[in-house]
Amino acid sequence: MSMNSETLFQNFLDQQDEDDWARATNGLLPFIHEVDRTATQIWFAFYPITLFRALAEAEDAAALARRLLLQGDYYLRDQIDSSHKFLYGHRYWPEVKKAVAEHAASFNAAWAMTTRPLADQIREVAGKVAKRINVEESLLVGIASVAFMTVAQTGLAAFKAAPGTTQIDAKHAKRSPEQILKERAKDDSQGLFGFLRTVDKRWTVTYDENDGSASYSLIDMEELASGAARDKSRDWRALDPRCVEGPIPVECRSASCGTCWVGVLGGAEKLSDVSVREGKQMKEFGYINTDEPKPIIRLACMAQGGGAVSVVIPPWNGVFGKYLRRKAEGPAAATAEEEAARESAD
Repeated sequence: MSMNSETLFQNFLDQQDEDDWARATNGLLPFIHEVDRTATQIWFAFYPITLFRALAEAEDAAALARRLLLQGDYYLRDQIDSSHKFLYGHRYWPEVKKAVAEHAASFNAAWAMTTRPLADQIREVAGKVAKRINVEESLLVGIASVAFMTVAQTGLAAFKAAPGTTQIDAKHAKRSPEQILKERAKDDSQGLFGFLRTVDKRWTVTYDENDGSASYSLIDMEELASGAARDKSRDWRALDPRCVEGPIPVECRSASCGTCWVGVLGGAEKLSDVSVREGKQMKEFGYINTDEPKPIIRLACMAQGGGAVSVVIPPWNGVFGKYLRRKAEGPAAATAEEEAARESAD
C-alpha cells in the first residue's frame, strides 16, 4: 500500500507542468512569511522545472548541457539538503522532509485530483509540521513548496535517502525572522558627516546571511560584481571553479555570459533599474521573464548598488531561455535544437 501510494504521489507531481507550478507558488505567496516570500521565489527561479525536464527528456543530456553552456551544480539531486539554505524555513528542513515523505506514503490520487490541488497539499503539510513543532505555519509554507519541487526533480527515493540535515550553525539558527528582516532593511552608517558624502559612500553587500564573514564593501553606485572582485578574503576559485575573482562568478562585464546572476533577498529597491540590455539578456538566459525595473533576479555586472543589499549566489549558470522557447514551439524546433546540441558535442 505504501509503495503504491508513493508511486501515485510521484505520478501526481510528474503531471504538474510549468503553469501548474506557477499557479501553486503564486497562490501560496500570501501565506508565506515575509522573511521567506522573496527567498522562495528566488529558489524556484534557481531550479526551474522546465530546465530539469528538458535535460531529462533529451537524448543526450550532457550534450544539451554543453549546448546551453551550463556550468556548476544545476541538478537538485546533488543538493537535496543544501539548495534552500538561504530560506529561513531551511532550519525546519528535517521536519518538513519527514512530513512530505509521510504525505507521499498516505497519498490518495483520486482525492487529490478532485479536491486537493498542489498548493493545498503544500499548505496541508506545512500546517501539520507547524502543529507538530509549534512554529508559525507561514514560516513553513515556503520550505514545504521547495520540498515538493525537490521530489518532483529528484524522485521520491532519492529525496527520502538524503540525510535531511541543515546547513546553518546554532548561532544563526537562533535568529528570529524579525531580526533578519531588520538586518536586510538596514543601511550602513556613513559616519558623523555621512550626509555630506557623495561618491565615497560605501555599502555592504551580504552574499550569505548564515555566515557572518560573507560580505564585501561596495562603492556607491558600483556594479555588484566589481565590488565582489576586490574581495580577496578566500581562495574563491578553490571553492567554485567559476569564481575567477571574488565570491560572484563572472566571465564578462557586459551581460553577455550570464555567469553573474544573483537573487536579491533584500534591498532590491536600492539597486539601479534594469537596463534594456540587462532585461533582454536575462530573458535570453532564461533566468527571469519580467519587465519590472527592480526584479529579484539581477546580473551582478549590471546592477549598481545605492545601499546595502543581501543577495544569494546560485550554484550554476547557463543560457537556456531561447532553447526553452523553441522547445515550446513544437517538436520540429526542439529536434533542431537537439541536433545542434549533438553537433556541437562532436
